[in-house]
Amino acid sequence: MTRTPAPTDPSAPAPTPVPWPSVVPTGSPPTDATAPPAQRRADSGTGAGTGPETDADTAESPPGADAVAGSGTGARSAPPAVAGAQPVPGRPPAGSSAHASGSGPGVWEELVTSALLGTDRRTPPGGERGPGAAAALLDAAAAETVRRRAGLRPARAARVPDPAPEDPRPPLPEAAARRLTMLLTDRPGTAGGGRRGSAPDLMELLPQWLATANARGFAAPPQTLPALLDAARGRTDLRPAALKFAGPRALWLARFNPDWRFALRATPGGGTASPGSGATERARRLWAEGLFAERVALLAALRARDAVGARELLASTWATERAEDRLMFLDSLRTGLEAADEPFLEQALADRSRNVRATAAELLSALPRSALAARMAARAATCVSLDRTRTPPAIVVEAPHECDAGMERDGVVAKPPAGRGERSWWFGQLAEAAPLATWPARFAGRTAEELVALPVSDGWQGELHAAWCRAAVRQRDGVWARALLGAPTAPDAGGPGAVSLAERAKLLGTLGAGERAEWVAGFIATHGLSEAFQLLGMCGVPWATPLGRAVVDALNIARDAGSYPWSFSGVMGLAERCLDPSEAGRLDGLLAIPDEPEDASPGAGGYWAEAFQRLVTTLRLRAAMAEELRAGP
Repeated sequence: MTRTPAPTDPSAPAPTPVPWPSVVPTGSPPTDATAPPAQRRADSGTGAGTGPETDADTAESPPGADAVAGSGTGARSAPPAVAGAQPVPGRPPAGSSAHASGSGPGVWEELVTSALLGTDRRTPPGGERGPGAAAALLDAAAAETVRRRAGLRPARAARVPDPAPEDPRPPLPEAAARRLTMLLTDRPGTAGGGRRGSAPDLMELLPQWLATANARGFAAPPQTLPALLDAARGRTDLRPAALKFAGPRALWLARFNPDWRFALRATPGGGTASPGSGATERARRLWAEGLFAERVALLAALRARDAVGARELLASTWATERAEDRLMFLDSLRTGLEAADEPFLEQALADRSRNVRATAAELLSALPRSALAARMAARAATCVSLDRTRTPPAIVVEAPHECDAGMERDGVVAKPPAGRGERSWWFGQLAEAAPLATWPARFAGRTAEELVALPVSDGWQGELHAAWCRAAVRQRDGVWARALLGAPTAPDAGGPGAVSLAERAKLLGTLGAGERAEWVAGFIATHGLSEAFQLLGMCGVPWATPLGRAVVDALNIARDAGSYPWSFSGVMGLAERCLDPSEAGRLDGLLAIPDEPEDASPGAGGYWAEAFQRLVTTLRLRAAMAEELRAGP
């Protein structure tokens, strides 16, 4: 490569071209040609202070240009000045500081900064202000580009990735594939004033679409995998269904994009820890070397198919884990909790972390035949008795006067939260940890309904019933849940035992889907929708016919009363996702704008007509989605 400055004097002899000297790296050890490309680049000195290297720089370099090592770190000298050469007007000589500027760290960044700001505002490194500053900057950038290219050794071509695994599931029907693309890309339009308008919210229909597609065993179209991974990245509630539908090809694709690494963490070992030859060894390696999120996912997945193996894996490193990690790992034992877990959990009761001890105690109390449950039952029984001198007999509570070391070891937290008395705090923990079978035995065989109906003296009823509610949820006891829920038509919306609607919603979770829907339908018919939102969230999708009709009737009553529909926007949103699509025909009569009573909110009728139009449109869209997924490939 030669550089010949143009003479300015026609009578001056033309300079003899002088080649640039060979580049001999100084201070840089030779790199290993067998090292990985990233390592060879780091060893060659191009990574520090020379600015980012672009793909274009490497792709456009001529053959052999990468054979010189050591460039970009100050090892290369600028070409010497040419004897007898005349400088170009406005440009520094070849040996000036403008050309020598390529020998220091950070030069490329300085050149780029000068180019972005302009040479009038930022003098190029080694240059001077003036009309020739811009040309000098370009000359320096050209020389620096050559140096940076020459500083790389040719690397081995990267290994071609293995092909994506095959997905054996049948392909998605063409109409359903088009619908999926629409759900992933479209956004509903909004009317003026922030109103939702009558267009369905397509993204809210995606979870239901994914659930149906997974139930029918379809494979995701390959071209939709990036959008599926992006959607799952933005919404954690979509991840399980989206990753199941995306299948093994999504895990293969996630290895090439850091933004999709969550898919690898959500699937143990990125799909490498599945059952089969060598699975145990791969799982142990991932457990020993993986990231925390990968280890949590591995333990959860292993627990679902091999409870003994998961427990043994956890026990192998338990003593060396951090307290916060032990807590998360212990929580994974909730899946498939069994009597065989008791010895391990009993050992965890002596853990140095209070939170770990409390979690272990909670899990043991969910095992009615555990030793801890027996200890808690004995303590709770001494606090509760029946006073037969009253008519009718009443339950008497004598809360503990101290929290001893044994209670603390079994998970009782000694210090109550602000505003809570110590004795009631200790008693509540004992009562919720005791097996519910304790109480019929303690009170002469009375049933759960009879015990809940008994009066409780001295204002302890709320505390005792609240503890029984928590025990029924923890022990998944439907008999006690029904007794504490009471009749849905009872005048008191809070129920006989629940201290709040949130507690009632948790109790509903212990019942079957049909019984749950029937109970909530009766509750809505008696108390309306204002108290029912949390309860509706516990019901299965699509809603059973009695529940769906109860919701529609209640919405119609609110519409006729002239209330604003956004007071029921949460229930309306649930109805769009959960109401059976077959109910759309019953709503046609609600699409017209109703006559507004005198005391109605202004414009409420138009808002209601719009909301019902959106509901009907969404239901019909859901019906079309289901039909598309029923079609053959």
